[in-house]
Amino acid sequence: MARILIIEDEKAIRNVLRNILMNEDKSHQVFEAEDGEMGLNQLTENTFDLVLCDIKMPKKDGIEVLEFIMKRYGDTPTVMISGHGDIDTAVACIKRGAYDYIAKPPDLNRLVTTIRQAIDRKTLLHENKRLRKKVDNKFAMIGKSKSLENVRSIIKKVAPTDARVLINGPNGSGKEIVANQLHQLSARSKQYFIEVNCAAIPSELIESELFGHIKGSFTSAIKDRKGKFELANGGTLFLDEIGDMSLSAQAKVLRALQENRITPVGSGKSIPVDVRIIAATNKNLKKEIEEGRFREDLYHRLSVIVIDVPSLNSRKQDIPELIDHFLNNLTDQGFPPKTFTQEAIDHLKSADWTGNVRELRNVVERLHILGSNPVLLEEASKYS
Repeated sequence: MARILIIEDEKAIRNVLRNILMNEDKSHQVFEAEDGEMGLNQLTENTFDLVLCDIKMPKKDGIEVLEFIMKRYGDTPTVMISGHGDIDTAVACIKRGAYDYIAKPPDLNRLVTTIRQAIDRKTLLHENKRLRKKVDNKFAMIGKSKSLENVRSIIKKVAPTDARVLINGPNGSGKEIVANQLHQLSARSKQYFIEVNCAAIPSELIESELFGHIKGSFTSAIKDRKGKFELANGGTLFLDEIGDMSLSAQAKVLRALQENRITPVGSGKSIPVDVRIIAATNKNLKKEIEEGRFREDLYHRLSVIVIDVPSLNSRKQDIPELIDHFLNNLTDQGFPPKTFTQEAIDHLKSADWTGNVRELRNVVERLHILGSNPVLLEEASKYS
């Protein structure tokens, strides 16, 4: 179903267009305006998924209407229709932002195809916005503590550069969020952000995962496969928990950073790559270097910029805001709205959060499901 506005001064044409739209999908809601001024009033009072607009009309012509739509509702596809058209008119409409231009009398097949594609485009834009909001919420940095503001300040300065960044912080503190923010605020934001959890990949497979392999290079290599470095080409590669990477893989990562080239497992041919590296760890890499578990030269390659993500215990003043954020996310997921009493919030602020923000998020979800509305102190004590 779509909400569609027809702006056309000829009643017969409006009827034809309405019939075409209703035959296409009887669930469409079709609105009509007999001149440009009425069309502007409709646009001001309602939202539409598609506008079909004549060009030559009394009071306000179609070009004025189109300019109004592009200025106020730029994501609403607008199809211009005219019986006085020529190539110059069509080009002028498209340049001003029209989705398409159709001459009268309209070709039925072309009109129906254009309507379908325009509505699909609007649907896709809405879905992209929804997913973008979901991603933005997932990777939002919540809190106003001094330590978090310091992290934001560093991100703002570093993100526009291609400098490599090492993110330190305990498990659950939000290292992935910092990495994602660095990517989203960079010139590479429209390219891929590829994450590799080095701790989750067996040591014998990490090189294949990072650099790819060619068919037959080992028993299970039944076809060529691109590695994460190549998949992230032009974008950002996030090496999470890099402190768990084997020394042999570290050596190959170091070489890739030095040469900006990788060699897939089993291949004798290197491939150029343009990748920004962001690494993260919950380990003390300097101590790992002393004990021979991490390469010092790789550490210096990675740590051009070091960002220390604070633990939740060191910024407990952010807990009320984090609770609100998690509750809003749950509501967005379809859960009924719910609040916490001040006593429950104070209890959570006084708790010991060894699992950091991730643990708090899990506790808030548990209390939302099992607790009353509002969530009470006794419930916060029982389930946290």
